[in-house]
Amino acid sequence: MAPATKFLVYTLLLCWTLVVVFPLYWVLITSFKTAQAVNNGPFFIPWVDFTPSLHAWKDLLVTDAADTFSSFFNSIVIGVLSTMLCIAIGSMAAYALARITYRPKFGNILLFVMALAACAWAVWKLGVDWKLSAAAAIAVWLLLVLTLGRFFKRSVSNGDILFWMISQRILPPIVTVIPIYMMFQNLQLLDTHLALILTYAVINLPIVIWLMYDFIDSIPIELEESAQLDGASRFRTFWEIVLPLAKPGLAATTLLVLILAWNEYILAVFLTTSKAQTMPILVSAMNAGERGILWWSMCVVIVVMIIPVVVMAIVLQRFIAKGVLLGAVKG
Repeated sequence: MAPATKFLVYTLLLCWTLVVVFPLYWVLITSFKTAQAVNNGPFFIPWVDFTPSLHAWKDLLVTDAADTFSSFFNSIVIGVLSTMLCIAIGSMAAYALARITYRPKFGNILLFVMALAACAWAVWKLGVDWKLSAAAAIAVWLLLVLTLGRFFKRSVSNGDILFWMISQRILPPIVTVIPIYMMFQNLQLLDTHLALILTYAVINLPIVIWLMYDFIDSIPIELEESAQLDGASRFRTFWEIVLPLAKPGLAATTLLVLILAWNEYILAVFLTTSKAQTMPILVSAMNAGERGILWWSMCVVIVVMIIPVVVMAIVLQRFIAKGVLLGAVKG
């Protein structure tokens, strides 16, 4: 670039960097402010505009240490385990869609949905035991497939399956939270880590499948064919050849899913009360305080929430840059 162009580009980048970084700086310095400094501000430069104070950190990490560490521990356990479960299942599903051709008949799928709806209606309206209802629905569906399946002509391709999976993310979580709440209430799993782990893994699964599909599809299939000629099974090929080559994409996808699980709020509000509450719930509790919004305390919680994600990004940094661009250009 010419010197003038280079100066203009770097000036714009510097301005944009300030715009992006300033909110983080504001949160950080607000966590060290007193109530008076917050209310009489804005003050931005410590020891010049205001005198820093550790009272908010003391209140959160000493006075309310039990609630803070409990919420932080819950977020770590739920975020990490749900991410691991989601990545494990999603990467295998993505590999199957990338390497195995599926041709299920659309009519058989429709029959399965109808049988599932009838099973739910029998349990809800007639009070039939769900195990008996599910067994009867599967038996009826298999019977219909064997008798009517040969008349169905239209099939569903891998692309249709992949689009259907990612389309599940179009539905807002608030629409599904009531059925999810009722399900875990009947299973007596409300306010447990297991409920949030399973829920987060399921809602983030389409994203993992969608992203990992492109990463795996960009890997030359000849490598897998060579391994299969040497006697490697499909799972061994996936574990020892595909996953190591897909590390950049795996790292980028893992970080994205972890952030989504770490920041999730709506489902956590409905499915937890006290034992399994996460950090976003702790932040919202400060917004509902009798003294109004305690900005200084809330900023401390936000800083604590940001630290694990930043650490994770630093650890995966060498994979993320390559993983974000992998598969973006084909041909």
